[in-house]
Amino acid sequence: MIWAYPDIKLTLLLTGVFGLLYLLYLTRFWAINRKLKVEKQRLFTKLIVRTAYFILFLIAFAGPSIGNSFKEVKEEGKDIFIAIDLSQSMNATDIGPSRLQRIKFELKDLIKSFPSDRIGLIIFSSEAFMQCPLTFDQAVIQLYIDGLNTGLVPNAGTDLTAPLKMAMERFMKDESQEVKAKSVILISDGENFGDDFESTVSELGENNIKVFSLGIGTQAGSQIPRGNGVIIDPDTGQPAISKLDSESLRLASSETSGQYFEISDETQQIGDLVSAIDRLEGGVTNTRMVEASSNKYFYFLLAALGLALLDMILPIKTIKL
Repeated sequence: MIWAYPDIKLTLLLTGVFGLLYLLYLTRFWAINRKLKVEKQRLFTKLIVRTAYFILFLIAFAGPSIGNSFKEVKEEGKDIFIAIDLSQSMNATDIGPSRLQRIKFELKDLIKSFPSDRIGLIIFSSEAFMQCPLTFDQAVIQLYIDGLNTGLVPNAGTDLTAPLKMAMERFMKDESQEVKAKSVILISDGENFGDDFESTVSELGENNIKVFSLGIGTQAGSQIPRGNGVIIDPDTGQPAISKLDSESLRLASSETSGQYFEISDETQQIGDLVSAIDRLEGGVTNTRMVEASSNKYFYFLLAALGLALLDMILPIKTIKL
């Protein structure tokens, strides 16, 4: 027999409380009826009945499992590319401590939500680079996330098309024979200066690759730090202001049957993003048989309730007048 909740200390504690309270009950009962004729045999019978259903309650509480059975468990997996914008605008501080630092913090928790899935990392600005191919090794992904900074890529604007094309090409060239759900988490402030964006998004949709966009920033925006100063807009000669532009990100999600989410100091939708990806039907990567025991607590509980009900509606007389 296997116990679901084998807490010996708690069981002994409950037994001691029951014994103490019942001893007090018997002492009080005997004191009240010491001048009356008490049928000790019937009093003893009542004690046996109550002790029996108390023990049955304890057994049910411990969750007894009797017998074994085998069940087939299917393990499903997904392939997820995380594409992170590393343009200079990601240093903006409208989200503290900065857009990039905030997303690095959120990503560490996000990837822990997909322990059985392959995850890859793409970094981009005006160009896209494969930082880490699809892997099950979350420790490697965490290491790459720690090292993210805007100096890793050329900064001549933001091209959202480049990382999407790179992810699609890697998915198409994947030699794995397993059928898996494929998705891209596109993280950016949305300022897109690339070409062929709409055609690339349409092609992703045709290949059943979903894009889950994550907008980082605020509508008010902020200046972009650089060294001890800020980036200057060459057209105006004033400090450049970077604002969240969600139009392209929303388009990528809607055209591929994905979803759009945001992160700011007021909006926290990382949990919604995780839930949306969880709902994707991943391919079956493995099946295995596991041994499972059958919890039979209900039978002990039913027997205890039966004895307790009998004790209440058919009391055994212990006093004879």
